[in-house]
Amino acid sequence: MSLFTDEDRRRISATITKAEAETSGEIIAVIAHASENYFYVPFLWAALAALIVPWPLIHFTWIAVQWIYLLQLLVFAALVFFLWPRARRTALVPKSARNAHVERRAREQFLVQNLHTTAGRTGVLIFVSIAERHAVVLADKAIDGKVPAGTWQQIVDRLTAEIGAGLATEGFMHAIEAAGRHLAEHFPPGAIDQNELPDHLIVLDA
Repeated sequence: MSLFTDEDRRRISATITKAEAETSGEIIAVIAHASENYFYVPFLWAALAALIVPWPLIHFTWIAVQWIYLLQLLVFAALVFFLWPRARRTALVPKSARNAHVERRAREQFLVQNLHTTAGRTGVLIFVSIAERHAVVLADKAIDGKVPAGTWQQIVDRLTAEIGAGLATEGFMHAIEAAGRHLAEHFPPGAIDQNELPDHLIVLDA
């Protein structure tokens, strides 16, 4: 994903390593190009438009049915082609539905990256989905139960603001540092700490 250079990824990795040195918890940072393909969207909108096309033509013109049917097919094909680019088909999905897809994908990644298996249940996932322009911070029950309500949303708000301002690397670093401070406050390093999970930024291309 071109949003990050190799140097950006090294900086994010170093930030994770530094944050985890101060805690027994684990932090995972994941960025996805999209949380859902939305391939159905162009077909849905094109089909609705094609169904509307015959009504005014049947009632107000003498065009033969065969030509109306052909026009329906052309409208359907043209709209599918026009709406196919990811940005357009994603924009047609209600924001609440887009956010729900991102949150589902984040929960999947929480399990895929084995954050639920960490000792002490202190894993924190920072997840960003670019196409939906949405971020999620998920924390396992041990750390989630110790921080004030709204803590993770504050981190999300700053992260998304910085990404929107073109500071994606800095946004991730600040989010990691903030999560690390909360982990360090409640779960300082222990005598048998071990780094259980990867420290690098995980990029999902699909």
